[in-house]
Amino acid sequence: MKIKPIRNEKEYQIALARLEEIFDAQKGTEAGDELEIIAILIDTYEKENFPIGMPDPIEAIKFRMEQMGMKQKDLAEIIGFKSRVSEVLNKKRKLTLDMIRKLNLALHIPTEVLIQEY
Repeated sequence: MKIKPIRNEKEYQIALARLEEIFDAQKGTEAGDELEIIAILIDTYEKENFPIGMPDPIEAIKFRMEQMGMKQKDLAEIIGFKSRVSEVLNKKRKLTLDMIRKLNLALHIPTEVLIQEY
């Protein structure tokens, strides 16, 4: 087992191929240890080279509403007034700190997502 850091796309592809080869390795075996280490190296490389940005706050609200089967009137019960909800969802009104707190509690959307500029 020769393991080294992943520094470029070619090494990344080689690591992915090796991971696929030993994917069913049993824990506690040499191949199982190699699998675990390669998975960590791949994860680190991907986090550094393919970061996933935060979603747009309004899109996150819409997505969560869809997941929960909510309508605009349901959101109005959380942040107040249907017209305010419409303005927020159409990006004509910014979220206030109070709205962010309520949305975080009710929809479980992280505050880091809700406080972003849009």
